[in-house]
Amino acid sequence: MTTSTTSEPRLEPATLEDMPQLVELLAALFSEEEDFKPDPAKQEHGLRMILEQPNRGRIFVLRTDHMVLGMVNLLFTISTAEGGMVILMEDVIVHPQHRRQGYGGRLLDYAIQFAHEKRFKRITLLTDRISAESQAFFNKHGFQFSKMIPMRLVFDV
Repeated sequence: MTTSTTSEPRLEPATLEDMPQLVELLAALFSEEEDFKPDPAKQEHGLRMILEQPNRGRIFVLRTDHMVLGMVNLLFTISTAEGGMVILMEDVIVHPQHRRQGYGGRLLDYAIQFAHEKRFKRITLLTDRISAESQAFFNKHGFQFSKMIPMRLVFDV
């Protein structure tokens, strides 16, 4: 009997044990975005807040037996416009060495299925304005441009 050294990637909730790999994925993501800079301590703190309090959101990962290939972060909030719970989707990232294999689509489809099953009213995401590739990816999965534009006030606390 031979055993395979690799496993078929599977989607499942992230755990605290995944923290080093999640922080590494976020470093890759934030080094590609103009608005954010990698800061491992901040990223670990934010991830821990979600993982330790599942009523705030969920982080799902695509993993093999040996590594996390990608992640998606879903944050829960209430929309008065929709009259119910909605999701802010952040941090959709596939490890740079594992891109263009359909893994991003699997993560996104899983997040959408989760939202449907849990009866969320909407998923909102932000993507880089300059990245036509990212915009086309999300559009292919049913996301449409909003007439709203993001604005933010950042506190240096």
